[in-house]
Amino acid sequence: MSLAQRLAHYCANLTFDLLPAEAVHEAKLRVLDSFGCALGAYTMEPPKIAREVARSAKSDLGATVIGTAHQSTPELAAFANGTMFRYLDFNDTYLSKEPAHPSDNIAALLAIAEAFEAEGEELIAAIILAYEIQCRLCDAYSIRSRGWDHVTYGSFSTTAGCGNLLGFSEEQFVHAFGLAATPNNAMRINRAGELSMWKGCAFANASRNGVFASLLAHLGMSGPAPIFEGEMGFFDEICRGDTFELPKLGGENGEGYMINKTYIKKYPAEYHSQSAIDAALNLIEQHGGVFSPEEIDEIEIATFTASWEIIAKDPEKNRPKSRETADHSLQYMTCAALVDGYVWHDTFDEKRFADEELLGVVAKTNVIAEPEFDKLYPEHGIPNRLTVKTKEKTYTDTVASPRGHALNPMNDDDVVAKFRRMAEPMLRESQIREIIDRVSNLEKETDLTGLLMNLVV
Repeated sequence: MSLAQRLAHYCANLTFDLLPAEAVHEAKLRVLDSFGCALGAYTMEPPKIAREVARSAKSDLGATVIGTAHQSTPELAAFANGTMFRYLDFNDTYLSKEPAHPSDNIAALLAIAEAFEAEGEELIAAIILAYEIQCRLCDAYSIRSRGWDHVTYGSFSTTAGCGNLLGFSEEQFVHAFGLAATPNNAMRINRAGELSMWKGCAFANASRNGVFASLLAHLGMSGPAPIFEGEMGFFDEICRGDTFELPKLGGENGEGYMINKTYIKKYPAEYHSQSAIDAALNLIEQHGGVFSPEEIDEIEIATFTASWEIIAKDPEKNRPKSRETADHSLQYMTCAALVDGYVWHDTFDEKRFADEELLGVVAKTNVIAEPEFDKLYPEHGIPNRLTVKTKEKTYTDTVASPRGHALNPMNDDDVVAKFRRMAEPMLRESQIREIIDRVSNLEKETDLTGLLMNLVV
């Protein structure tokens, strides 16, 4: 049995009635969190561009562009909504051999579910399935070391969820995986050096591709196979000759579901920085208030190797020239937290990340890779040790499991509060209450278009 066939067998047989209550509950929290992220990002330029592209198309097989009443094609709605979900770098995370933001999948699944009039419990099953496939691929093999971006795995996971919603046979799944994967492998340059707007759009594009491949397979198009093991296939080209096996999937021999192991973010910042930001806020408490730039002599951040490689080592991180670079700069975000006392959307406004006084604090910061922390990552947290030396005193704190991590999860009230903070500037109170209520009962939802109309700005 090929790997695609194994995935196909699993995807074709996962149904809502097989899912434990905990996984269902977590899926609903991820939907609410994604809607909040979309509203928070609504006024920003890349989401505006994505919506404008989606508005250029109309379809009888329509899917709603969030924030509007416009129904675009499913693939363009998936792209626009996925860009809104992701752009703030505030949606959820999973860390393993490869990182992931698995709620990115929801945009594709929502588009197909709405277009084909699926019900809430079917959408939930597809979400849990997509999480399972993406997270287990991330467990299996790191493609970034080969120069490929982690969103490459999203073509498989979105296709898995879309195919489940469309009732694919195992054969259709195999074709769909081939159609999704063959043309859609994303280059890691997306996250190297100075980052562009595309950083927040990359998985949205994987969503678009997954939807398109699924629609083709739904109508009978065949795809290259075996997509993993075949000559010049995924193993040959993307893995450069390496192969891998997937771990057990959720429900197999009592295995739990991966959605329960993902992390909802407290701050709109790359996930490896969350514990450093927590440490900065802890030091503010020790200090009795925020740190003034002039009183800081030296800052050291000790982190783990993956964090150092992804959000610290590039010289561009010391003087960000884009929002995307700023929210992927460990030193910038930590210093902003120390000086401002918070990290929120305005932390990444150009007037803030270009502020010379704040950049002067960043220039005093040294980031080191701590080998002992590598032993903890990712199973035991994302450890960061922050040390701030002032003219009067040295302050230090270490945080491994920030709020929202699977080892220190947010509760329902935390997620609702996060949603409200982003929704209140955009929606009426009646809309907010309706969304919270309907998402909390998503398994009973029979009108996804009606649900999304409550998000019209």
